[in-house]
Amino acid sequence: MKLHEIREARATKVAEARSLLEAHKTLTADQQTAFDKLKADIQDLEQQESRQQFIDDMERRQAGAPVDGGGDNLAALEKRVSLLDVLRTQMEGRSLTGAAAEYTQETERRTGRKAQGAFVPLALLEQRAANDTTSAKELVPTTHRPDLYIPALRERLVARQLGVRVLTGLTGNLSIPKYGSGLATGWVAEGGAVPDGQMGFDSVGLSPKHVGGKTEMSRQLLQQSSPDIEQLVRDDLAFLIAKQIDAAIIAGTGTANDPVGVLNMAGIQSGSLATLDWPAVLAFAQKLEDEEIYGGAWLTTAKAKNKFASTLKAVGLPGYLLEGGMMADRPLVTSKRVPSDVAGETVILGDFSQILLGVWSELDILVNPFAEPAYSRGGVVVRAMATVGTACRHEQAFVVANDLA
Repeated sequence: MKLHEIREARATKVAEARSLLEAHKTLTADQQTAFDKLKADIQDLEQQESRQQFIDDMERRQAGAPVDGGGDNLAALEKRVSLLDVLRTQMEGRSLTGAAAEYTQETERRTGRKAQGAFVPLALLEQRAANDTTSAKELVPTTHRPDLYIPALRERLVARQLGVRVLTGLTGNLSIPKYGSGLATGWVAEGGAVPDGQMGFDSVGLSPKHVGGKTEMSRQLLQQSSPDIEQLVRDDLAFLIAKQIDAAIIAGTGTANDPVGVLNMAGIQSGSLATLDWPAVLAFAQKLEDEEIYGGAWLTTAKAKNKFASTLKAVGLPGYLLEGGMMADRPLVTSKRVPSDVAGETVILGDFSQILLGVWSELDILVNPFAEPAYSRGGVVVRAMATVGTACRHEQAFVVANDLA
């Protein structure tokens, strides 16, 4: 049996056992025998699952594929996790069940780290939400149209859109070997000695950094909200964390608390757009091509984008530096996380697939109904945290200018 077939069979057996117990307060001898058989079948299926998971992992490792990257089954499980179910389960002191329990168990197995509350997929970072009946009083219906709900206006998250490599399932610090220098070769005279040399190697390190926040939600909002509070809670607890990660990838300082971003990585190339014309743009892009990097994308501010789009390639001739969202055959993206320098707007051109985003912890949600002063008001405090780190495979894959007037 395949792994998903084993899990489906186990879920069916568990459902049968639950139905048997719910239908009969006291089991007869035959019913007890049936329950014992279901219990044995479930235990056997759990052992089969463990064995099959081991074989699948080994086959992926042997094939050179990441063991902890996920897969279709995990992706399907992530879509079934309900944040609202997790919140209500912890508020009522019950154990996790269903997809939430399976996802938490699978994440604990992959990372070796016990969840303080419950694990939920990091994909929930892409969702949106609100707080309580003070900040979201329109959600308590009088004459209410939840089908016309207007979500918060949020800026776009761009780092992962640009192709950042995401490494999941990490536990300890990560060290990735990297090519340093190669052997020496050259032309020699007849009978002459060929050049002698040795290969050199380097490494790229990733270490975890923590980002998080917490908020209080009133009991009334959890019970009365329409549209569903799940969609709204995700925004307050997850979007700002996603925004912090996005900002760190672009401009993180690399201090003791936050990851290092592109703008502060040692080894990136410097360019200039102080004199803005078509030759200057081509010279800027050439810095990547000199490193044998022909792809990549532009990342800058909205003000800089307008400047590019309104500057002619040549005076008196048609054609602007930026046309159709492309400049020098590369797409241009804007973000509010790109800072403006005192000398001018910041412009980044680079291959963002060279950036590594390590994920030690998915978005970790913990509900505390006993924290004061929320407890006295009947509310709950919800804390969200994620643990990630950044690194760059080749810093020369980025060119930065901060002098665009």
